[in-house]
Amino acid sequence: MIVIVGAILGALIGLRNARKAQGDLKDRAQYATVGAIIGALLGLFATIGLEKLL
Repeated sequence: MIVIVGAILGALIGLRNARKAQGDLKDRAQYATVGAIIGALLGLFATIGLEKLL
């Protein structure tokens, strides 16, 4: 669940950054994809960390 939320939040942040940089559709898609990947990885590490603690 944390991974999915991280991916969605990462995609939204990447999309926002691309809009702020006035990128076209391809730029927005790339920023959103990279943001989703980074968010999913951070969510994965958070999930693993929580599992180790609990």
